[in-house]
Amino acid sequence: MAAKLYRAIGFMTGTSMDGLDGAILETDGESLIRPRACLSLPFDDGVRGHILAAVKAARAWGFEGDEPAEAFALAEDALTELHAEATAQLLEMEGLTEANIDVIGFHGQTVLHRAPSARAAGRTRQLGRGAALARLTGINVVNDFRAADVAAGGQGAPFAPLYHAALAKRDGLERPLGVVNLGGVGNITLIDADGGILAFDTGPANGPIDDWVGGEGDRLFDEGGALAQAGNLDEARLQGLLNHPYFETQPPKSLDRQDFTSAMAEGLSIEDGAALLTEFAAASVVRGLEWAAERPRRLIVTGGGRNNPVLMDALRRRAGVPVDPVEAVGWRGDVLEAELFAWLAVRSLRGWPLSVPATTGVQEPMTGGVLSRAAV
Repeated sequence: MAAKLYRAIGFMTGTSMDGLDGAILETDGESLIRPRACLSLPFDDGVRGHILAAVKAARAWGFEGDEPAEAFALAEDALTELHAEATAQLLEMEGLTEANIDVIGFHGQTVLHRAPSARAAGRTRQLGRGAALARLTGINVVNDFRAADVAAGGQGAPFAPLYHAALAKRDGLERPLGVVNLGGVGNITLIDADGGILAFDTGPANGPIDDWVGGEGDRLFDEGGALAQAGNLDEARLQGLLNHPYFETQPPKSLDRQDFTSAMAEGLSIEDGAALLTEFAAASVVRGLEWAAERPRRLIVTGGGRNNPVLMDALRRRAGVPVDPVEAVGWRGDVLEAELFAWLAVRSLRGWPLSVPATTGVQEPMTGGVLSRAAV
């Protein structure tokens, strides 16, 4: 019997807080994966302002006491409306209606994440109103993907590894393989020759660089790595950063975007600071390779960091293996995480695992997500 094929829309707004990515996917929730239309919408000043205010309020809250309701509500309303607009655009691109879509995977905006520790249980908070998006679009919505994993003792991140492994299997990619995501935070999926996986957050990636260069003028990021290229690396300071205990912590493990900040470059020129933070992002990934059962023969890179040639060159130099953007194997790097949440939404509908012990440290394979049904 042929596997049931679902048509799903997935959305992702990452910790870089620069915009929304969306994609339509036809999938069975396993290795039958057919990408269709996709888009990327930058946040306008209003939406970005609400998100930044929510993140600031979330840091002050720190999971203690009542949530900052007003700041969260403004951001959630703006995000949910933007996702409804993006849904309409995707449907128009494919000549579809809401009746042609089985589910929307709505990740929402992460504003605070705390990994579990001996001192405190893990917590995670993503903003976005699943029920409201279902009403606005007329399509069933799955959101709040990470909460069940965290409640069961998992890290709640990263959530892309099962999708990375499914794509690698579909495409017959040579293994052992590393799939690196350079977003606000870096993470890696290590796929062994036999298909076994290990995944974890490697350390900071674009987040501290963006915050550092954003402190002067109207820059949002170090375009083309130009500032880092012009800077001089303080190698001793870099080695000091690599002595952080996080790198000695056995995976699976995860980070909040603010666990490593641009303050690491305090006192340096803008160019030298960019050079330090860029090299640190690359070196963090390479430190992560030490946990691999089999060192990858190749790294393929997704996330915004793959567009930074200075960061990619640093990764190649330090890893000593071929390093390529995921486009080199035919994957869509701009919307890979949007595809992921379409795929995970289908798995959620089917009651299948979204995370496993080797990806988040959860005790057993864990499904998740909250389903909001559209009005009939």
